Amino acid sequence: MDWGRFITFEGGEGAGKSTQIRLLENSLSAKGKKVVVVREPGGTPLAEKVRYLLKEFPDDPPSAKAELLLFLAARAQLVEKTIAPALAAGAWVLSDRFSDSTFAYQGFGRGLPLETIKEIDSFACAGLEPDMTFFLDLPASVAEGRMRRREASTGVAADRFERAEGGFHDRVREGFRALAAAAPERIVTIDASAAPEVVAERISETLSLRGMI
Repeated sequence: MDWGRFITFEGGEGAGKSTQIRLLENSLSAKGKKVVVVREPGGTPLAEKVRYLLKEFPDDPPSAKAELLLFLAARAQLVEKTIAPALAAGAWVLSDRFSDSTFAYQGFGRGLPLETIKEIDSFACAGLEPDMTFFLDLPASVAEGRMRRREASTGVAADRFERAEGGFHDRVREGFRALAAAAPERIVTIDASAAPEVVAERISETLSLRGMI
């Protein structure tokens, strides 16, 4: 059986990653593709518990270094237990975040050394890299408005990352932009301020032009 395709979706809070993953999943499934959707942190029982520690645990929030190591522990589990087996079985894996988020959030956002992150992340991923990454780019001010509206409509409080202040989200966005500029063959930047159906069309067109679908 052919090795599957590994597609990751990146961007700041409120960029619409979940919506675009769902739309692409539906499109691929309609074409007869087997699709596995995962999220980071999460995707396995252990990684989902780490997700709670990172995003919701209120009593003892992790330091920047502890935050990095928790993310990478969850990723190592996800790669070994879910992503690699799915790809080996010929499935398309669509992931809501992967390594680029760690560089953007813990590197550019928290200020941890990028070379250190690269070394540990490579170990956690066991050499696995996405076939393609879609960076949904959105100004932090627009993202903040989306998050407020979502919180008001769902009643779900913002998590620790969504509440971050002090220019954190601007640094994260600039981090994603720097990563995209350094790897244009893999990372495709898409204006996430467009309507969801327009964004979805651009994603499908890109996959088609690259000969992936």
